[in-house]
Amino acid sequence: MIKIQNCPSMLLRGYSTYSPTAIKKLFDGHKISPFLDFGIEEFGASEIATNAMRRISVSGVQEKFPAVIDHGKVRIAEENERSTYILKPAPWDKTLVERKQIPANENLTMQIASQVYGIVTAANGLCFTKDGQPVYITKRFDILPDGVKAPMDDFAALVGCNEQTDGLHFKYSGCYEDIAIALKANVAVWKFDMERFFELVVFNYIYGNGDDHLKNFSLIRLGDDYRLSPAYDLLNTSLHVNGDDLGLDGGLSPNIEKSDVYDRTGHPCRTDFERFGTQIGIASLRVNKILDKYMLIPEKTRILVDGSFLTDKMKRTYLRIVDERIRRFIRQSD
Repeated sequence: MIKIQNCPSMLLRGYSTYSPTAIKKLFDGHKISPFLDFGIEEFGASEIATNAMRRISVSGVQEKFPAVIDHGKVRIAEENERSTYILKPAPWDKTLVERKQIPANENLTMQIASQVYGIVTAANGLCFTKDGQPVYITKRFDILPDGVKAPMDDFAALVGCNEQTDGLHFKYSGCYEDIAIALKANVAVWKFDMERFFELVVFNYIYGNGDDHLKNFSLIRLGDDYRLSPAYDLLNTSLHVNGDDLGLDGGLSPNIEKSDVYDRTGHPCRTDFERFGTQIGIASLRVNKILDKYMLIPEKTRILVDGSFLTDKMKRTYLRIVDERIRRFIRQSD
């Protein structure tokens, strides 16, 4: 069995189980074992056919299993049982590089988003099968405390993209301005949530998430209003696949002029994000306040990477990818 030395959620050192903060955020104050009573083979084999895919998507080949808490343990939910958690073991697709590291990658990236940048994320952590393999666990934010499921729509639905009209890879269609337009049309306090959305796009670029497609952004109804949902499915996909800088085929927006850096290198720089931010209705001062946070790797990011459940080699690669993205980002446009 794996020996736990850091909190398998918050990644704090000196814990052999979930830290008090993690227990509160992830399990509503209940002490839960990080060890599952079943092995990885009991999740079942993935039936997703990946060979026919035009582009490789980590999330697109990763099985998700509904789960509940039962007497201090996490277990897979039974049929017709309301799940309150989602379990994501490593994908079965063996063409993915270091696929068994994907749960630890997602936990780390989600924690960096939350702890370093203050991005609202789904509560998450790791648990471990009886044969020691990490499994990502996330709390369902669409299930309210009274057990009612809150209405929720992803932006593929909100912008009108689907397989029938846009093909098999519909979730990669369009650009990020399409999401911004739909957000403005559906959220009363859109200016606040537009900044949240903008920072998510910037974060995904800097932290190598090339799979931030239409279905990875959603609106959730809280009371009478729709709001941008907490962030989910954040991971450094560049650790596992050779993908694009951005998850949507149309990039940031066709309505902004590309910087000369973008034209010359094929990679957007800060100037492009500045233009995108103002294009979607964010004041220039607010745009720059967000972008200033991504000009270097914060020390807290390095601490979280070091405390993560990635292998030492993957930790170094993770930081190298982020460093390379920041170098692209800070290039000066003529």
